[in-house]
Amino acid sequence: MRAMTIEEPARQVPLYGEYEVVVLGGGPAGIVAAASAARAGRKTLLIERYGFLGGMGTAAGVTNFCGLHGNVYGEAHRLVQGMASELLARIDRLNGLNAPHLILGKVFAQAYDTAAYKIAADELLASHKVHILFHALGAGVVMGDDRRIDALMVETKAGRQAVRSEIFIDCSGDGDLAVWAGAPFELGDEHGHPMYPSMMLRLNGIDPERAGDAWRTIPQLMEKALAAGTHKFPRKSAIVRPQKSGIEWRVNFTQVAREDGHAINGIEPDDLTRGEIEGRKQALAAFEFLRSTVPGFEKSYIVDLPPQLGIRETRRIKGGYQLSGEDVLGCASFEDSIGVNGWPIEAHVPGDVVFTFPPIPESRGYNELPYRMLVPEGVDNLLVAGRCASMTHEGQSAARVSGACFAMGEAAGSAAALALSGNRIPRDIPIEKLQETLKQQGAFIGRDQPVPGGL
Repeated sequence: MRAMTIEEPARQVPLYGEYEVVVLGGGPAGIVAAASAARAGRKTLLIERYGFLGGMGTAAGVTNFCGLHGNVYGEAHRLVQGMASELLARIDRLNGLNAPHLILGKVFAQAYDTAAYKIAADELLASHKVHILFHALGAGVVMGDDRRIDALMVETKAGRQAVRSEIFIDCSGDGDLAVWAGAPFELGDEHGHPMYPSMMLRLNGIDPERAGDAWRTIPQLMEKALAAGTHKFPRKSAIVRPQKSGIEWRVNFTQVAREDGHAINGIEPDDLTRGEIEGRKQALAAFEFLRSTVPGFEKSYIVDLPPQLGIRETRRIKGGYQLSGEDVLGCASFEDSIGVNGWPIEAHVPGDVVFTFPPIPESRGYNELPYRMLVPEGVDNLLVAGRCASMTHEGQSAARVSGACFAMGEAAGSAAALALSGNRIPRDIPIEKLQETLKQQGAFIGRDQPVPGGL
């Protein structure tokens, strides 16, 4: 029987560089983690697989910030501040930021132009003197000992290279770096099934006057099409909303599954391949339905299918605390809070999306995020931020969105700098000092702070 593995010859790997902080992944968490560490004076490198920043927000065409806002005792507030405010201001100066819009009558989200986001993120990192390495895919680690990462391996057009750092921050979304270093993790729900991915698309050529508030009538048009047998839809809850120009709209009707009905697994190569193809089929079907059925969409056309399928959940690294669904719905407080999440539980179940909110208007509408969820078990010079941080399946369905990722990223970057300045490992930094640093930077971490006003 032929062997199913190939032995790779040992080789000397060139050292790309040595840094104090290295961040893997340029999504919302990675952007602000790198900027925060560099702002504190630390030599910082951000490594990103694509040639641009933004994570799922650009690579998967999400075009919408969720979780920046919260419903606080019945009133809307933008809760995520700090470094995120600087990024949003840069997007706005490029005329790429929509006014916040109401979701389900309960919480706000905020759309943006993906090109403006990419440029603003470049500018933000340049302003804080972050080193960037694009088109570099993380490929493994070399451990200094059982608990310490010595180097991260990356694959580039120049071949395999190594990057050394004193502290690493995993913002890969999939927990790649943490898993390579031996940190424990969970995948999906109790049966190992992650949330369903989606394929976003953007349409142009819409007549904004004829389309009007089409998002209000589209659900009824979908029901009629289903009853008539003219169309089938992968899920009930559709997102069809205008971008800044009004002639361009973002669209998501999709829910990408395996043949057995379970979600595509975003860390399984064959699944990802099938998911990309199926996602584009679903996107095309959504476009054809809109063009043939919705007033104002008759002359529309697809202007963008994003570079990749939109992955919501894969691995979640186990840390000192796992944020739970109960924490979200109970608006939990933590002594080691480093930020807040105002987004509800957003469960992507077969054929639908189900939102579960804390009580409105009785509750404050947000949970705090404990620092312990950023500190993985078993690895000393590593922090994890973003959708792969330490959360349960339900907790992650809320705190995976960009608002909470911004908060976690800023805390992780600031914590790395604080650990270096005190010659400590991140797990042992003084939490009160980190909290004070974040507040001085304009972040809202909950606790005794007044809730920020306005949208």
